Amino acid sequence: MADEPDPHDGPAVPPVSAADEDIAPPASDDIAGEPELGEDILGPDAGPDPAPVPERRKEPDEGEEDERGYDDLRRVHQLVNNNFYGAVDASGAAFGFGAVSSPGLAPGTIEPEEMNRALRFYVPPRPCFDEALGKLRKDAFVVLTGEDSCGRGAGSLALLREILGEEARLRSLSPANALAELAASRDLKPGQGYVILDYVGELNVEAVQAYSIRRLSEELGRKGSYLVMTAGGTTRRRLALRDHCVPWRAPDPLELFEHCRDRLPRSTLAPDIERELRERVGEQRRPADIVAAAEVLSREGAEKALDTLRDRCRELVRELFHKQPCADDLIPLAALAFLEGIPERTFEKQCAVFAAFVRDWEQSGETPAAEPDSEGRTALRGAVAQQSRARWKERAVGLVTTEHRSGPSRNAGRGERYLVFTEPRVREFVIAELHELYGYELWYPMRQWLAEMALVGDLGTRTEVARGVALLARHALAEVDENMLKVWSEGLISQRVTAALTLQFMCDTEHLAPQALYIALGWAENSGPRRAVTSAMALTGRLGSLYRLDALNQLWLLMHRGERIAFSAHRSLVLLLQSAEQDPERALLILRYVRTMIAQAAPGSKERSIALRTAIQLLRAERPEAPEPITSALLRTAPDSARHLGSLWADVLHSGHRSRAVGALCRTLVQLRDDPSVTGAVRALGEAIRNAMSAPQWAALCHHLSIALRHPDYAIPGARELAQVLLGSLRGRPPGNSRRTTASLIPTTPFPSAQGGRST
Repeated sequence: MADEPDPHDGPAVPPVSAADEDIAPPASDDIAGEPELGEDILGPDAGPDPAPVPERRKEPDEGEEDERGYDDLRRVHQLVNNNFYGAVDASGAAFGFGAVSSPGLAPGTIEPEEMNRALRFYVPPRPCFDEALGKLRKDAFVVLTGEDSCGRGAGSLALLREILGEEARLRSLSPANALAELAASRDLKPGQGYVILDYVGELNVEAVQAYSIRRLSEELGRKGSYLVMTAGGTTRRRLALRDHCVPWRAPDPLELFEHCRDRLPRSTLAPDIERELRERVGEQRRPADIVAAAEVLSREGAEKALDTLRDRCRELVRELFHKQPCADDLIPLAALAFLEGIPERTFEKQCAVFAAFVRDWEQSGETPAAEPDSEGRTALRGAVAQQSRARWKERAVGLVTTEHRSGPSRNAGRGERYLVFTEPRVREFVIAELHELYGYELWYPMRQWLAEMALVGDLGTRTEVARGVALLARHALAEVDENMLKVWSEGLISQRVTAALTLQFMCDTEHLAPQALYIALGWAENSGPRRAVTSAMALTGRLGSLYRLDALNQLWLLMHRGERIAFSAHRSLVLLLQSAEQDPERALLILRYVRTMIAQAAPGSKERSIALRTAIQLLRAERPEAPEPITSALLRTAPDSARHLGSLWADVLHSGHRSRAVGALCRTLVQLRDDPSVTGAVRALGEAIRNAMSAPQWAALCHHLSIALRHPDYAIPGARELAQVLLGSLRGRPPGNSRRTTASLIPTTPFPSAQGGRST
């Protein structure tokens, strides 16, 4: 076997863990998938790789569908990369739109600086804060329940800081399955504070029982550690947690506002202005809104603060719906809430489809969608003569506008009109009003229409449908999950991609992010291969970025399933690495995780074969926006990646994947040949490879790479010189006992052309 040590092999690569993060892969309980054929059967120098065995596919059409789905995901990630992964400066944002994630939302360590920043203006709500603090001191464990955005997250940090001190480093845990794992864990650290924000429960409903909670409380108390959880109000009905729950309330808005003003530069206000400010503040229910208003008051003055509190954008939307728009106005506005930002001609076509669904529903004899009774019904009559485009100036004054945008790259000179809301928040407010004011008579045909868009719409249309459904989930999560996501996740590939994108867009809302994770993990639990593939797709993008370890562990488990599911899991992991290029910390975590998988797998085992296959796919992956190896981009942007990449290369270089590993190494050197800034990283890469190899293996690699670099695709000026930095002089020959034929390491078919072309 390729993984059996020979007398010249050095020690195995030890597991490598991220700082403060356990990245050991979970034990698999599902290894029903067949091992990959034609892989991992050669010794370190055993000659050519075997000819690939034709794959046995029971569902060839399904495999092709999945491939198209991943192409769609990659295109969406490229288009919205900044939205998913970029840092957002929301210091001046009103009402938290686009705000940076709160400390603790993503599992990991919460540093004291983050905690102090989050609690800068904190006011403990009484008496619930004192009650929770008493329970925490007594049981070392408390659950804060209540409405979303009432300050539960900040309250959890404040409670732990009160007990452990301002310099405490807290640990945030995953909101899905974390409690069961923690209750069964023997690795609780002494004096540690733990938080689980927006706990959604366990996939196995029997996973956490009252006796497990008692044991967890006792173990926390014995070690002087504490756990605070936040959850929705329904958690109070769970018997295992009932005795540990404290209903949470937001602090008094005026008290919080004055507290913020005392800590910010203060200016004198006219009595009437101050009176209106206090009236507006008293109407607010979200602490984050009050803090935002106080900061705007300090920074930009009273008028801007009043504008923030009045929120003219929300008022305009409410005024429009207060007038009870007729169907001719309601239907296009409702459609735009789910299809903003697509070409106007496409929008009009899809809007007509929606109108047809509404008309069919009304003609069935039920109540019309727009009017409370049938009198005066005007829906869709005389549609051709209505000058519908001109009516936007009347139907949505101040809310909707048109933009001229360029088309795709091949039609760059052919711009066209797009309908968009004047502010991003208008879309959210419109969906909120639709949900608040209209019932089954509107939402039944709306669901039919959205299902149609998810099935037959182009990628741009389906992406906007996913954004709109994610906004709807803020108000109707159960309905979205049951009537849309659950159905789409098992449908055709267009529907499944739409479902996966919806979960990723749900992560833009903090209290929905844990729910998105819970739903994605549930799709992989005995729900059939289609939903398992959809789960793998959903764990890319924003969801996989936020819950990194959960995503890696789930994909690792899926790699042990059947061929189709395993293939999708590998594709998802590659896509995660591709999207992590601008986030070196996340990219390094992925590389460390795969190193650990290889190191912990027994030689010759299926687990090691899967891990090696994963490693070679990562090493051969290209950047999503350019034909360049992702490895070269990582060596440029994250020099620390050299030792992790070197370890992976060393493992696959003496396995059945050797020829592809050599090709991937050559492509990386060719791409970096003109960049002097990476010389140190390339040298570190060579040292990492050499440290993981025996002397004969290292000498053989020098010889094989020397031959490979003579291939026309790699014989480019500068590549050989950079290889000398990697390996030292390439002129030497390997020792006599390693002089076996190396022709097998150069494939008989040409390598894929390297960027830069052939040398001339």
